[in-house]
Amino acid sequence: MRKLGMVALALGASAILAACAKIPRPGPVGNRVVPEPAKPVSADRYMGRWYEQFRYEASFQKGMDGVFADYSLNPDGSVKVVNSGRKGGPGGTLKVSRGKARIVDPDTGAKLKVSFFGPFYGDYWVLDHGDAYEWSIVGEPSGRYLWVLTREQRPNAVMLASLEARVKQLGYDWSLIRRTRQ
Repeated sequence: MRKLGMVALALGASAILAACAKIPRPGPVGNRVVPEPAKPVSADRYMGRWYEQFRYEASFQKGMDGVFADYSLNPDGSVKVVNSGRKGGPGGTLKVSRGKARIVDPDTGAKLKVSFFGPFYGDYWVLDHGDAYEWSIVGEPSGRYLWVLTREQRPNAVMLASLEARVKQLGYDWSLIRRTRQ
């Protein structure tokens, strides 16, 4: 009986290790001192479509281009999140991920928790945004993830340069940035 218990334990441990191997692994830390969000966020103004311009490459987004996100408010106050992107370039196969977010810092509205996998939530901090919500810089406390979003699919070079400067000013390592082809 004891031998059977040990075999069951070993099989269970093997299954857990195999499952863990499929969990997305975080990238390198690109900012060891992630700042608090610079200003409050109006949930109503943040809703709508955002196009990704730059990001830290993450395993769950590897090789994606033509990336955009659509946010809308649910009746219960949570946020519907639909992330889309094309694998293999802007003309590649469209992949869509649906999730849900909830605001966890009601005083500023700038900190959210987002889930695409059931009960597992990740941090989503709007670190800064344009006064007219024409751009947004999103990170989280570990400094391993970063997304730079705009309302325009292909913003002008001046805006992209100012976003690069702001990302660097926030303390992020620009050498880890991947430009998203739109």
